[in-house]
Amino acid sequence: MSLVRRAEPEDAAEVLRLRQVMIDSVPGADTSTDWQAESLSTLEARLAEPDGDSGDFAAFVVDHPERPGALAALVAGTLEYRIGRAANPHGRVGYVFSVATDPDARRRGYARACMEALLDWFRERGAAHVDLNASAEAEPLYAGLGFVRKPDPSMRLRL
Repeated sequence: MSLVRRAEPEDAAEVLRLRQVMIDSVPGADTSTDWQAESLSTLEARLAEPDGDSGDFAAFVVDHPERPGALAALVAGTLEYRIGRAANPHGRVGYVFSVATDPDARRRGYARACMEALLDWFRERGAAHVDLNASAEAEPLYAGLGFVRKPDPSMRLRL
């Protein structure tokens, strides 16, 4: 049985908490948490949406093994449409925008497992590639999944 599962509306507060963990790790980021109360209902609604072929948002999580009701890891991304081109005639592009592991649950493979689930989700929907921005600390995880550094701070994995 996989540790990874799709996030559900009941996970929204924990998803926001882990997103803040990620935000707090970015030098110079606005670490205010005031936005979370306003964001909660929107996130709950997005997590409740059915996941048909047109679904454009997914979040995968791992439950915290020592804290019932808490999440240990989160990965979230969107499927975007861009006008096609030679390398991507259908214009489907995946974008990973949030990867976070609770500080006391790191180095257990949770983020990698969540990333693998999200990458499978992108593949199933026909994404030609996946983009993300990587911190130096997280780059080995992404490189291990096949992402390569581009001239700017983002990385790409060709699917």
